[in-house]
Amino acid sequence: MTWLGYALLSAFAAGATAVLAKVGVRDVPSNLATAIRTTVVLMLAWGLVFARGESRSLPAVGARSYVFLVLSALATGISWLAYFKALQLAPASRVAPIDKLSLPIAVVLAFAALGESVSPLAWLGVALMVIGALLTVG
Repeated sequence: MTWLGYALLSAFAAGATAVLAKVGVRDVPSNLATAIRTTVVLMLAWGLVFARGESRSLPAVGARSYVFLVLSALATGISWLAYFKALQLAPASRVAPIDKLSLPIAVVLAFAALGESVSPLAWLGVALMVIGALLTVG
């Protein structure tokens, strides 16, 4: 599968996450719901690592990679905890689009921190994503 196939699969799964999580957190504390979700993700990820033999690469992971992967994990944890709490407090149809402001934020950060090029048309897309997300708030 190409990067686009994986990206579309990711988008579909993320979209389904909002609806599934909204039902799941209905009668469960949001932090507990996040812990359950994280445990399942952890088991799935390590299962794939061992099934594909990727655990052999573990000793070659450098300190810099560990630092940035831990920072990424902390950001993910904060994101998931806040997302589940937001789902308890508001409809998924309002929470999910605001959560997806992560898309324009990622583009801006990739431009500023990584020096990635962003075309004028892409900047227009970023602006439209922000406008679209804000319009869902009502």
